[in-house]
Parts: sequence; C-alpha cells; structure tokens
Amino acid sequence: MPRFDDAFLQELRMRCDIEQIIGAYVPLRRRGRNLVGLCPFHNEKTPSFTVYPENQSYYCFGCGAGGEVINFIRRIENLDYVEAVRFLCDRAGMVMPSDGYDSSMAEKRRRTYEMNREAARFFHDTLLSDAGKVGLDYYKKRGYSKRTITKFGLGYAPNSWNALRDHLRQKGYSYEEQFEANLVQRSVKGDRTNYYDNFRHRVIVPIIDVRGNVVAFGGRVLDDSKPKYVNTSDTLVYKKSLGVFGLNFAKNSKEKSLILVEGYMDAISLHQAGFDNAIACLGTALTSEMAHLLMRYSEEILLCYDADEAGQKATQKAIGIFSSIGAKLRVIRLSGGKDPDEILRTYGPERFRSLIDGASNDIEFKLLKAREGLDLASDDGKLKYLNNASEVLASVNNSIAADIYLSRLSEELGVEKAAIRARMTSIQKRRRQQNKNREFQQIQQSFARTAARAAAQSGGSLKSEKAQKRILTLLYFNPDFYAGVKDTLDESRFTDPACRQIYAVLRQRLEDGGSLDFSALSGELGTEEMSLFVGLCRADEALPGSRQELRDCVAVLEAEAAVHAQRVQAGELDDDAFKALFKPKKK
Repeated sequence: MPRFDDAFLQELRMRCDIEQIIGAYVPLRRRGRNLVGLCPFHNEKTPSFTVYPENQSYYCFGCGAGGEVINFIRRIENLDYVEAVRFLCDRAGMVMPSDGYDSSMAEKRRRTYEMNREAARFFHDTLLSDAGKVGLDYYKKRGYSKRTITKFGLGYAPNSWNALRDHLRQKGYSYEEQFEANLVQRSVKGDRTNYYDNFRHRVIVPIIDVRGNVVAFGGRVLDDSKPKYVNTSDTLVYKKSLGVFGLNFAKNSKEKSLILVEGYMDAISLHQAGFDNAIACLGTALTSEMAHLLMRYSEEILLCYDADEAGQKATQKAIGIFSSIGAKLRVIRLSGGKDPDEILRTYGPERFRSLIDGASNDIEFKLLKAREGLDLASDDGKLKYLNNASEVLASVNNSIAADIYLSRLSEELGVEKAAIRARMTSIQKRRRQQNKNREFQQIQQSFARTAARAAAQSGGSLKSEKAQKRILTLLYFNPDFYAGVKDTLDESRFTDPACRQIYAVLRQRLEDGGSLDFSALSGELGTEEMSLFVGLCRADEALPGSRQELRDCVAVLEAEAAVHAQRVQAGELDDDAFKALFKPKKK
C-alpha cells in the first residue's frame, strides 16, 4: 500500500469535507449531529448509510461498508488508492506529491488502459481490412452507417487464436498483462502454458468509461451460435456492476433524461437514430451502484427493456431499485417490435419518439401490468384487479400520489375509496410484520455467523473476539494507552485476521508517532479492514474507555493463548497451526 505524508493527507481531508463529497453522490438528510441516506453500495429502501462529520467517516449498517473520504471515492468511482487521492487533489486544487508513495498500481492501470486502446484500434482496423469484410457486412445489415461505426469504434476480431495476442506482444505488452486484462485466455498443460485470444470471429464493441478510457469489450457472434455474447470480465480497470455503455456520449446530451436499454446494440441503434441519451447496462442486471451512477448524470430515467418475459421481469426489478433511491422514472412500453432496434428498423425514429411521449411512470406501469389478461367486465376480473392494484398502491410512499390513483381506481371499478383504502392498509400492516420478521431473522443469522466465525478461529471464544475489537477502539481513541501494553501485546495475539492486520498498522504508526486519522490509515488498510475499523469506531457509539479496560482486554487474549497452549500440549490442536497464530513471548 502507498503511504503519503500525514500532513498532506490531513490537508486533503480538510479541503475535501466528507459531507460535501458524499452529498454529491448520495442525497443526505440530517439526523442529530450525523447525516443519513440510502447506501450507494447495496439496494435498500430504509436509509442505513450514516455520515459522521465529527470524525469525517461513513458507515452503512446494512452492508457494513465504511471508511473515510478517500475510501469512499475508491469504492464509488472504482479507483485504486493513488487514483482516488489524485481524484480528490484535482477536486480540491491541490498538487499531488511527486514522491513518497508506490505508484506501481497506478502504472499498471495506465498500461492496461493503453493496451485496451491498442486492442480497440486493432479490432477497428481489422474491420476495415479485407479480413474484416464479414464483420463490416454484419454492421451494414443492421443498418449502421460509416459514421456510427467510427463514432463507437466498432471492430471485428478475426477468426484466429493468436492475432490480437501477437499484435499486442509486438507492441510491448506481455502475455500476462493481456491475460489480466481478459484480452487473452490461458491454458496450462503440465509445464506448458498457452495463451490464446479471448475474442474470435466476433464483431467487437469497445466499452468506454465517462473519462474516455477503453475499459472492456463486448463480442457478438455473427449468426445464432452460442454463446451469443462474450464480454470482458472484471479486471483492474473494469467492474461489471458499474459498467454502463454509452454514458461517455449520453452525459453530453441536451436531453435531461437517459434512455436505459438492455444491450449495447440497441443503444448504438438509438444513437444513430438521433437519441444520443441512450445507454445500456453491461454484463449483469441493473445494480444499486449503477442506479446511483446514472442519477448523477440525469434528472429522469426512461426504462426501455425488451418486450419478452425476461425483459419485463428485469423491468420490474429495475423499477424497485430506482424507486428505492427516489429516482424520477418512466417506463417505455414497446409495441410493434421486441426491442428498440427492431422498432427503429421497422417504423423509424418517429414511432419510437411517440413511445417516449406515451411512457408511463412506475406506478402507472405497475397498474397496467396488474390488469393484464383480466376481464374487467366480470366481477371476478374486477376483484382480481382490485387486489393486484391494492398491492401496487400499498407500496406508494407519496400519500398525495397514492390518493390520486386511489380515486382513479375507485371511479374505474365503481368501488368506494374507503373499501380500497382498507384493503391497502391491511396489505401495509402485513408487509410491516413481514419486514419485522425478516429483520429478526437477519439478526439471528448475524449472531449465528459471529458465533461460527469465533468458533472457527482455532477454538477462539466470543469473549476473545470482542476483546480484540475493543483493543483497536481503545487505542484509536486513546493513543497514549499504547505505552502500557506495547511490551506485552503484538499482532500474533489477534486470531481474527482483519483485527490482526489493523493492529499491526496501528502499532507501527504508534511506534513511529504517526497519525491515526482514518485518512492516514486508508492507505495501509484494505477496504474490508477499513470498513471493520470504522464500524468499531463509530462516533455515536464507541466509548473512549480506560487503561484498566485495555489491560483487561489484553488479559483475555493472554488467557486465550494459554488455553491454546494447553490444548496443543494435550494433542487436541495441531502444533503448526498453533504456532501460526501465537508466537511464544520472550521473558
């Protein structure tokens, strides 16, 4: 891990107030002296994400993500530590230090970006050569113009096992670098390792991030063979759960909305037809992280998934995710084709524009789905629709909007509003009870996991685990306590790997007289260790404690070590495993 000067990190933290930084990504509201909002790292309906201005940290009680401002930028922007520091320096108008840190990871990312760009150039040049005629014919068949092909840098991967591999090798990129970027695959037979192209005989679509970097590729077959798509997996510069195609163009659109479609081919077709605000998710279903990312670039999302069963299921899920973060959402209902590309090729852009104009909001869409296939002229059809619609309206948080739709439903079905409202209230009570039961089960499961983890730590006890965590908290709030335990406690006494790593960092900094600020520690701890440590030191719960409490916690670990030693002597534990956890103390 790189290590910057503490004074530099202190100034960076002062200039990058965590409330302002996180507030640019997550809507926050004040709760006492802290701020809360919906977590950007997992899907939730009830805010569990808390920002602590007092010590410039954040913590999510739902997924356990925690840290400080550098750690947050690392997570939300998918950057390594050095890049996150540089990102914040640029924002704060500070000069990035030119030395004092290990830039090897940043250099590795830079080479990966350059290698991906070279690969994109190779695919595009191949498409325009005689070897790529089959790929160019495919694009022409889809109606793509030369301008569109150039705009998106479309390409073709030749039907070869080593064309790209050898080209990149000639450009100075090793086989291992290509493998880590998922441009080639690797097979090992005995003592022989072979590398071969990941993309073969496919049309290629480069994936470009909002900064203009080529981060990944999508490859589609030219016929109906399987698999239909081969996409880049997660790499150093690409994370599928944050992958959005076309956002580099759509962010500059004059439109205030984003059209979200299923695949990049649909997005390309829409751009060619003049809808330059079209984007597509990549490699995975819509995630909460993607939804938060899109809301930073748009006031409204126009959801346009395929008309088949899978597309409609994905639509329902996406509505739930966007609704949970308060996004303004409308749903385009496709008619006349199974996807946007088919509608554009059959009827032209004006037909699709009319579908946008007729798009319904999420509530209206759910109500339309609730009545599909029902005969409202019959009493049975009315009753089923009433039950379905009540389920929908029971989820509407805006009481005014709920009342408007309630009035419409009452008028449409000829049923008193009071009767429908009573049905909605009953549904809401049932859901609240289900949520309570679910929360209780989650608490039970959490306790069970904690107990299992503690038991798995070579017979460690819950008491020992609590003592390890409390020691970390006590030292954070009371660095001067360290002098009283430094001769009797080293990291070998910590059986929890994360606690051991945190203590090793704290110990070294205390020995060197360094700062224990979260901003200083974030460069030496991984994201998981940082989340754990911030969770332990939450400003609203952690108590400073006393020297005696620290000595008591250390005594618990010493007693635990003695028990283990006895079990080893009795043959109950493997001696090598014991030695790996506990180093004998010298008198």
